[in-house]
Amino acid sequence: MNKLELKGQWNVVKGKLKQKYGDLSDDDLTYTEGQEDELIGRLQRATGKAKEELIDEINKL
Repeated sequence: MNKLELKGQWNVVKGKLKQKYGDLSDDDLTYTEGQEDELIGRLQRATGKAKEELIDEINKL
């Protein structure tokens, strides 16, 4: 299983995700250190994508 790597760039990643998925809310994209699984769960519900697919996409941004 892949690991989500945010490395302090979350505001940039968040902006890119909002551009790609216009229906994501700020609540969907709220990131708190140590709660990556919750973030991925919210994104899965909003986009319908698999966990691994979302992690890969975020890590590539």
